[in-house]
Amino acid sequence: MTVATAFVYLLAAVLFILGLRFLSSPRGARRGNWVAAAGMVLAVGWTVVLLWPHFTPAGALICALGFALGAVAGTVGARTVKMTAMPQMVAMFNGVGGGAAALVAVSELLGLHGARPALQSGFPSVFAIVVGGVSFAGSGIAFAKLQELMTGTPITYPGQQAVNALLALIILGLCVLVLGVTGAAPVFTALLLLALVFGVAFVLPIGGADMPVVISLLNAFTGLAVAASGFVVGNFALVVAGTLVGASGTLLTKLMSDAMGRSLANILFGAFGRPQEGVGLAAGGDRTVRPGTAEDIATMLAYSRRVIIVPGYGLAVAQAQHVVRELADQLERRGVEVQYAIHPVAGRMPGHMNVLLAEADVPYDLLKEMDEINPEFSRTDVVLVIGANDVTNPAAKNEPGSPIYGMPILEVDQAQSVIVLKRSMASGFAGIDNPLFYDPKTSMLFGDAKDSVSEVTAEVTSL
Repeated sequence: MTVATAFVYLLAAVLFILGLRFLSSPRGARRGNWVAAAGMVLAVGWTVVLLWPHFTPAGALICALGFALGAVAGTVGARTVKMTAMPQMVAMFNGVGGGAAALVAVSELLGLHGARPALQSGFPSVFAIVVGGVSFAGSGIAFAKLQELMTGTPITYPGQQAVNALLALIILGLCVLVLGVTGAAPVFTALLLLALVFGVAFVLPIGGADMPVVISLLNAFTGLAVAASGFVVGNFALVVAGTLVGASGTLLTKLMSDAMGRSLANILFGAFGRPQEGVGLAAGGDRTVRPGTAEDIATMLAYSRRVIIVPGYGLAVAQAQHVVRELADQLERRGVEVQYAIHPVAGRMPGHMNVLLAEADVPYDLLKEMDEINPEFSRTDVVLVIGANDVTNPAAKNEPGSPIYGMPILEVDQAQSVIVLKRSMASGFAGIDNPLFYDPKTSMLFGDAKDSVSEVTAEVTSL
C-alpha cells in the first residue's frame, strides 16, 4: 500500500467516525450522513482509480453499469420511500451489503481454482460467506415481515431449534472442509446456500415486535462480513468501515434489548409475539371501553396546563406527524405546555419516531426519552397516545405472568387523563391486551390517526 493510498483510506476512516459522532444527536444527524457519505465516495473513488489500469474493457463497463444502477436505485429509493417504510429500506440495504461481502469472498475463492486457501485469507473468506449470507437472507425475511408480505407473527414448528442447530453444525463442518481440505467451488457454494437457508430459519421465528432489534443485529452481521471481506482483498477502508458498523450495530442491539427489558437470547429464540387473547388483562378486570368524541377530547386538551404526546407506529402508518405538530401549535398558543415522550423501541426501528417528528419540524428539545419523561407523567393533565400500544402497556409493570413483564414502558397510566387514538381494539405486535384501554381515566378515539387529530385540532381552534 502506497503512502497516498494509506492517507486517503485513513481520511475516509476519520470521516466515517465523524459521521457516527454527528449521528449520535438529532441535531447533527443530517451533517453526519453527509460526512460519512463523503468518506465512502472518497474510499470508493480512490479504489477505482487504483484498480482502473487492471480493468479489461468488459470489466470497466460492468463497473460503470454498477455505479449507475446503484446510484439510481439508491437515490430513487431513498427519495421516494415513505417514512413508514424506512425500516424496510434499512433492512433491504443492510441485506445487500451482507450479500455483497459474501460474493467478494466467493470471488476470491474462485480464483484459487479449487486449491485449499491459506488460513489468513481462507478464514475471513468463509466468515464473510457465512455471516454475509445469513445477513442477506435474514434481512430479506425482516423486509417481508415489515412490508406485510408475510405474517409478522413468529413462524415456528416442532423441533425447530434442533433443525437450526443441525444446520449450524453442517455449516461449521463445511467451513472446516474449505479451510483444511479443499477450496472446490461445490463446497463453498454449498456453504453459501446453507448460510442463506440458515438466515431464513434464523429470522422466521422472530415476531414483528422484535424487528428493530433484529435489524440492528443483522446490521452488525453485515459490518463484520464487510470487515472480513476487507481482510480478504487487503482493503484497509473496508476493514475500518465494517468494524465501525459491526461495533455500533452490536452496541445498539444491546441497548435495544435493554430497552425492551429482555435478553437477546429471549428475543431471538423466544418466539415473542404470538397472539394471546386475554393476556395482559388481570382476571376479572373491567373490560369497559370509554369512547370519546373529537369535541370532548379537544376540550380536555385545550383546558389543560400540560399535555404529553406519545407517538407510535399508528402515527407513522397514518402519516400524522404534520397534523400532530399543528395540534401542538394550537395548544401552545393557548398556553398549554406540550412535550413528546419517545420510547426507545417505538415504531419499527431505532429512532423511528424521532425521524418522523423531525420531518414535521418538531423542536428537538421537546422530544423526551423514556427515563427523562416517566417522572413527569404524574404531573401531567392529559396524555395523548397515538398508535403506541405495547410501549404503554401497564401489564409490563403490574402482571408478572405477562409476556412483556419487566419491559420498561412509558408510564402514561400515571397521568390524570389518557386519550388513546387507535383504528380498533386490535392488539399490538406483542399480541396481548392492554389494560390501559379499559382504565376509567382513558378515553378512546377510534379511526385513522391523521383524520382524528385533524378533527381534534379543528375543534381546539374553534374553542
